[in-house]
Amino acid sequence: MLHRTERTLENIPVGPLGFIPVDGCQELGAKVNDYLVKWRKETAADTENDVVFNGYLKDSYIVNAKVPRFGSGEAKGIINESVRGKDIYLMVDVCNYSLTYSLSGHKNHMSPDDHYQNLKRVIAAIGGKARRINVIMPFLYESRQHKRSSRESLDCALALQELVRMGVDNIITFDAHDPRIQNAIPLHGFETVRPTYQFVKELLRHYPDLKVDSEHMMIISPDEGATERAIYLANVLGVDMGMFYKRRDYTRIVNGRNPIVAHEFLGSSVEGKDVIIMDDMISSGDSMLDVAKQLKDRKANRIFAASTFGLFTNGHEKFDEAYEKGLITGVLTTNLIYQTPELLEKPWYINCDLSKYISLIIDTLNHDGSISDILDPSKRIQNIVEKYKNGEPI
Repeated sequence: MLHRTERTLENIPVGPLGFIPVDGCQELGAKVNDYLVKWRKETAADTENDVVFNGYLKDSYIVNAKVPRFGSGEAKGIINESVRGKDIYLMVDVCNYSLTYSLSGHKNHMSPDDHYQNLKRVIAAIGGKARRINVIMPFLYESRQHKRSSRESLDCALALQELVRMGVDNIITFDAHDPRIQNAIPLHGFETVRPTYQFVKELLRHYPDLKVDSEHMMIISPDEGATERAIYLANVLGVDMGMFYKRRDYTRIVNGRNPIVAHEFLGSSVEGKDVIIMDDMISSGDSMLDVAKQLKDRKANRIFAASTFGLFTNGHEKFDEAYEKGLITGVLTTNLIYQTPELLEKPWYINCDLSKYISLIIDTLNHDGSISDILDPSKRIQNIVEKYKNGEPI
């Protein structure tokens, strides 16, 4: 991992740090806050008597913010402490459906739209008093509606432009469905971060018998959209890659999309190799499991699925069944979005914690430092693979 001590933190902070995990993001937010508090206390001697570091050391950087609701379902954002002159970082999990609110006596689960509105309410409550506003939105709101293929709305582009108009300076997301969406706000900060390093680290930790070479391992893209992710990891690890492309039935629409007729494979033989399927999200999981089945038919050895966001919109039963049949060995997703307690207990599930990574990004940006080397993990991946091959702990 890239440690804080390796960062260039000589710059004066943009302003005192303020961190707001919007409702539904508190668990991850608490972990991020703990890292920030711990790191800054370690460097206390360098900053405690310097006026430009006023407000630098705190027991917590979390700003007291709430989004209460009326009985009608309407809501308002409230900030219960001063944010004047602060460098504010808001973090929101638009996928946390576990939160509920009362709507005229009925129990309503929060949708991505509700979370996005809450984010805007908190920004509105700040009222222009902060020195800078940064939004960390791990799952980019409406990112699957990123391009227009018929007469339809461009929701993601509209949301980004709306945030910028509200005064947001930087938007940080993870593994955007299509990074080109940043073209909607070309003059503002937009970063999409990929957790490739965390996937490799957790995979090597959990499976000490993996052989990372082209004879024993292969990276697979389940469709055309994920090809770049697979090519990147295959090149960094020095292994081969293959890809599937989806044949769809464009005469029908099922659940908002054209159903997949078949997956066609392009690439060299996967026989006897451990395979990692890379994608940005597991939604229903049908596509991922169909690809795994086809790889097993081609005599692949163990199959691992690595995906930034594990939505599991149709539950976990299909994955339980696939695991029992030996179709998949492990599924890796991150804690960037809500995870059910049931998911965390599954024998096939491996959780990749991104809290330290987010803390590093916040800490560096607060110091107005460059995050370029944080965004490119190729050297760190090669280092950890080297340690693994040498039998050193990782």
